[in-house]
Amino acid sequence: MTRPRIALLNAAHEAEGNRRNFRRELDADLTEFHLPSGQFPETFEFDGCVVTGSRASVYWDEEWIPPAKEWVGEAIDRGLPLLGVCYGHQLLADVLGGTVEDMGEYEIGYRTVEHSGDSVLFDGIDTEFTVFTTHSDSVVELPPGAERLAANDYGVHGFRKGPVFGVQFHPEYDMDAAAEVTKGKDGQLPESRIQSVLDGITPENYDAACEAKQVFDNFLAFVAEHDAGGATGAAADDTVAADD
Repeated sequence: MTRPRIALLNAAHEAEGNRRNFRRELDADLTEFHLPSGQFPETFEFDGCVVTGSRASVYWDEEWIPPAKEWVGEAIDRGLPLLGVCYGHQLLADVLGGTVEDMGEYEIGYRTVEHSGDSVLFDGIDTEFTVFTTHSDSVVELPPGAERLAANDYGVHGFRKGPVFGVQFHPEYDMDAAAEVTKGKDGQLPESRIQSVLDGITPENYDAACEAKQVFDNFLAFVAEHDAGGATGAAADDTVAADD
């Protein structure tokens, strides 16, 4: 396999920011599906799948969420490698039988996370590392049989079950994305806290957080090894859906 074929399930209601960030960070051939617009893959003929962040919660009553869970569930059953980021992390945990709940507060800004030190997903990343976070839901109970890979005082920041991985933080964010999402919390968070987070979006903090981008390369390396081992989620009679 050269460049892996990855289904990008874009769960953001405004798609462009996610599209830009993940296309910049993932060295793969991406076929994008904008879930809130009702776009879903009509095939499992991919080498892997990435599920993005969203302002949605997995327990919201939105039309696109049940079919998203259904497709992800079948992809898992077929053994397709998946990586979830923030909302995607929570969606994968939910589909696998974990529990996602409202924290009653926000974790937002550059934060420190610690990983267990023995996961392929965090290979080459310092045990304690800097990430940008923005979430008010969290995985409060891991899926049965899942392994916690990373955490901080707000809870689980990474898990694995078989070829399925999730990270709560946002390794795809650049400084512009971090500032945009922080300003978007106007009305949800006190102005003083928003300003404090904005003040922390510095080149130094961003440079430190760039280490976490390694999870994308590590996931793609896992996908390549998984494919080389002959495990695939592809179905012979499926056809590939068009790009978004």
